[in-house]
Amino acid sequence: MTTSDRPNLLLFMPDQLRADAVGAFGNPVVQTPNIDALAARGTRFTNAYAQHTVCSQSRISMFTGWYPHVNGHRTLSHLLQPHEPNIFRSLRAGGYHVALAGARGDMMGEGVTAACSDRFGWTRAPVMADVSWVRGSRFEPGDKWHAAFYEGCLDSEPFDLDAATVATALDWLAEGLPEPWCLFVPLIYPHPSFEVHEPWFSRHDRTAVPAPVPPTFEGKPRFYEAIHHRYGLDRLDENDWREIIATYYGMTARVDEQLGQVLTGVERAGATDDTVVFFFTDHGEYLGDYGLVEKWMSGLDDCLTRNPLIVADPRARAGLAHDSFVELVDLTATLEDYAGLERTYTHMGRSLRPLLDDPTATHRDAAFSEGGFVRSEEPLLESGAGGHYRHKQDLQHEDTTLTGRAISIRTEQWTYIERLYEGPELYHRVDDSRETTNLAARPEHGDIVRQLKDRIFAWLFETSDVIPWEPDPRMDPVFFEQWRAASP
Repeated sequence: MTTSDRPNLLLFMPDQLRADAVGAFGNPVVQTPNIDALAARGTRFTNAYAQHTVCSQSRISMFTGWYPHVNGHRTLSHLLQPHEPNIFRSLRAGGYHVALAGARGDMMGEGVTAACSDRFGWTRAPVMADVSWVRGSRFEPGDKWHAAFYEGCLDSEPFDLDAATVATALDWLAEGLPEPWCLFVPLIYPHPSFEVHEPWFSRHDRTAVPAPVPPTFEGKPRFYEAIHHRYGLDRLDENDWREIIATYYGMTARVDEQLGQVLTGVERAGATDDTVVFFFTDHGEYLGDYGLVEKWMSGLDDCLTRNPLIVADPRARAGLAHDSFVELVDLTATLEDYAGLERTYTHMGRSLRPLLDDPTATHRDAAFSEGGFVRSEEPLLESGAGGHYRHKQDLQHEDTTLTGRAISIRTEQWTYIERLYEGPELYHRVDDSRETTNLAARPEHGDIVRQLKDRIFAWLFETSDVIPWEPDPRMDPVFFEQWRAASP
């Protein structure tokens, strides 16, 4: 390790990557040799869960150690503010050189990026014509492929946001980052649109990929059926979904190759033995499961919440799989631990370092996730999106109860979801790992429903807010000034 015994920290984060779309997490089809090799030299967390299933909200949660409800970070447009803590600010204040590659600044409000990093952005900017939302869709809005966020095979290799981000990370590593450093490499892939160039597009046999969970509406929240019919996803058959899944796997294989590039860059910089690598994502993807695609603000399904978290510490044991529950808020505490930082504010994370040498160590006995809004928040929700996202935004404004606030708890045996405007859900994780049969209304499960609902209530009590550590004076000093001025 470095002379100060504080390791470099590499944070490699794809977007919208399902845990079950990675070879190391049990997928027999997808080709992810670099991710799998990283897992083989580190610890793979089989029950790691994100606290939110939408991009900015999830990233803010993991990098503050706060649950999304703690300070209202529940929308795409309420980002980290200069007065709020985050791990990048803490690392920089603690002597780390913080490098934020690319432009995933969609978790930081104005002024926060510069305050939390020593360098950010690109050394080589992307070609904007290669960016999917700039280029536009090749399908008309009424087409079934447009509805499913599918674009297919790109004509040539793009120098898109991900290519530019990886190139920047490699440039910085070759230049020589001051140690100890924290390098954040956040990608867009495999976030839809579902598109990738060769050789990744044809990498996976369409007949070999697993079929999605069939459309399932009974016992499910109303947004399932609303999305399915508004987008016309009933027009896609199993072969269509396999095409989408194989394309998503191709995008994931490209991510894997880019991880390999960055790890090679670390090796060429002579920093492999001094660097702890974190591989994780912000949330998952429906990918046809239940007849749905993309994600939903109050969707709390396992395919959205379970995270492919890997931590590879060259000083720790290799090839471990840890089954204890982990939450992504634990990233903040783990990074603090590695950096030797004193905690300066209240957060909910717990360091994962003790688990890296002991696969039997306990961490958490449950994981919580949340999402959604209350009716009165409808004017605050995102609007103005077109293209693939038009129906999604229209639905949340037309009937905000479709995005009603929801909280899930997952234990060793059960998943329970409490919803503000709809009935609860209960799934037996052992016998129903794909969470298709809602048992909440069955009388024989009444006791477990009450127990898990009580745990959610206690969790909200314990984490509803935080007290700032810097005390304010009991009275604004201006009153004392006025008092002295008015005294004879």
